[in-house]
Amino acid sequence: MGMDLYGKKPLNPVGEYFRNNVWWWRPLAVFVKKTYPTLTSKCKAWHTNDGDGLGKVASLKLAMAIKKDFAFGKIKEYENKFNEAKKSKPKVKCENCNGTGIRDDDKGVLFGYATKELDKELADKLGRNIGWCNGCDGYGESQDSSTWYYFSEENVIEFANFLENSGGFKIC
Repeated sequence: MGMDLYGKKPLNPVGEYFRNNVWWWRPLAVFVKKTYPTLTSKCKAWHTNDGDGLGKVASLKLAMAIKKDFAFGKIKEYENKFNEAKKSKPKVKCENCNGTGIRDDDKGVLFGYATKELDKELADKLGRNIGWCNGCDGYGESQDSSTWYYFSEENVIEFANFLENSGGFKIC
């Protein structure tokens, strides 16, 4: 699942199409809405693919604002803060095994996880020889789902280049 953005009147191939999967799009959309609320306000549905978007002038202004902040290092600063926040998230109890490290629900039994023999290295770490979970590798806890999202300065600049050349866009 992702968001496909199509230029309304592209000036060149860069402005024809921009795509992010959901793991990249959500942080990008949150960033532009939070950082440039006036410039992004005409698009009401950043997180749906129902054809909303921005016109030519709004897209161009947003592109220029992004590029200005890029030149001053503000996007890299946001990226660093985003990644630090991800790193600081505590692990959470694994939903697949309910924190036991052994997936013994219907799927766990079907795929043999509940009775899986562990290799020596993992068995030594876990203190058991049998039983595994595909959600947490047998540890009973996993990363919070919010850490599955990504943000990078490079992606923001690619988006800004698209905006600059799109003649306006729609999210499909």
